[in-house]
Amino acid sequence: MKILVTGANGLLGQKLVKLLDTDSDVDLVATARKPLSISLGRASFSLLDITDKDDILKCLQKYQPDVVVNTAAMTQVDDCETDRDACWLSNVSAVEYLVDACAKINAHLIHISTDFIFDGSHGPLTEEEPAKPVNYYGESKLAGEEVVKRSSIDWTILRTVLVYGITTDLSRSNIVLWVKKSLEDGKNINVVNDQWRTPTLAEDLAMGCYLAAKKKATGIYHVSGDEMMTPYDIAIKTAEYFKLDKSLVHATDSTKFKQPAARPLTTGFDITKAKTQLGYKPHTFTEGLAILADQIQQLSGKK
Repeated sequence: MKILVTGANGLLGQKLVKLLDTDSDVDLVATARKPLSISLGRASFSLLDITDKDDILKCLQKYQPDVVVNTAAMTQVDDCETDRDACWLSNVSAVEYLVDACAKINAHLIHISTDFIFDGSHGPLTEEEPAKPVNYYGESKLAGEEVVKRSSIDWTILRTVLVYGITTDLSRSNIVLWVKKSLEDGKNINVVNDQWRTPTLAEDLAMGCYLAAKKKATGIYHVSGDEMMTPYDIAIKTAEYFKLDKSLVHATDSTKFKQPAARPLTTGFDITKAKTQLGYKPHTFTEGLAILADQIQQLSGKK
């Protein structure tokens, strides 16, 4: 099976490329807008700008993948709110280009979406919940989903929640890394306790993509962690695991933060479908922290 991955320099992209590169039954093509920041084994690499329609078509026609996994997107929620043209180009127009190219070569598209397509009124959420975004990022991701759903190609949509992990070049931050560094620097941090999520280890999301690709599963799947937690819970557990001063972590609520984009209060996913149909089994949050700690140690040893 030949699999092409977009966004290979991102957090999910790196984890997925590393996972697929270990499978001798997979002929992997990693793509990104810039030179790859990780080393490859048997896989190929190609520069690819998913916002360039011609570039996408040429790349897919050259490599003829059986499956395309689209991990590339504009995910900075506030940036999406303030630069809507760039957001739409990356999260909707690029998906249209990918769908068109996949149709021409008869490829299966696996597209990554988000819990931010929901309004935050309740959770955990099943795949059948009606979408109602509260910010432009969510609107764009929902529009991208609709592009995929309306298409004639074979497709999978994997929605996820609050992904954490570490990239080899340390170029991406997330809530766990932010909390860890802030506390190591002795900073007091305010963390909201009125938002609920099911935080997702990047390796688990990569495994979800891998399982969906190998099975060529079709339809929508919720792929996340299995524990409902607030960002405050996450911060406290992170402080405790890394033996940092949790008295520096202060609970607050989302009304105290002025951000360009609204955030849904309660999301989190019911992942029963992914467990039963894909064989997906996420790590616990504590297990995820242990994996992250080991990777941080390995990276610091390479410096």
